[in-house]
Amino acid sequence: MGEIDKDRLVETATRIFAELGYDGASLQMIADATGHGIGSVHQVAATKADLYREVMQHVHTAEDKAMEDAVARFTSDREGIKLLADAFLDFYAGHPQALALWQHGWMGDAADVARMDVLYVQPRSAQIADKIRDRVPPDVDPDYLVWSVMWCVYGFLNTGAVHTSDEIPHRHAPSSAPRHTDLAGFQTFLHVMIDRLFAPPPQP
Repeated sequence: MGEIDKDRLVETATRIFAELGYDGASLQMIADATGHGIGSVHQVAATKADLYREVMQHVHTAEDKAMEDAVARFTSDREGIKLLADAFLDFYAGHPQALALWQHGWMGDAADVARMDVLYVQPRSAQIADKIRDRVPPDVDPDYLVWSVMWCVYGFLNTGAVHTSDEIPHRHAPSSAPRHTDLAGFQTFLHVMIDRLFAPPPQP
């Protein structure tokens, strides 16, 4: 069916890796989904690992672009962290496939490929932590502060939250039901959490 379009291949691979994980997908499966033969795919990516790296680079580039304004306006204080947290939340709330890719990786998927979090996540988190290191109270670890924000975002978007006033959902509720219907409420909590982590410890 002619030469395969690289952007379309990466888009298709992103969807399939997000749905099935790296280990659950095959290059042939991805080729079939594009309507091209495996030979056409090999012209773009020699192996499944190469294609997976292309996908994760594409996701990282999209996140960088979405975070660009917040990074440019970042200040090394609680307001700066809130700005980054909001941009981070907005990106992953709007890109569930990117979130799913990371979720698969945390469960041990793609173990034979170099860890993407070491390549893409840790450098940024370490850079932010270093910038706020002298601005947080002495009993707050800046690395844990940055990671706590990310963990909360990932966790909320993956599983949502049940409030004590909520009705218990029916056990057969459709799995496609939205998991995070209160983004504004969660964002408010995230800001409060950041404020608390920047607050000095109470005096004895």
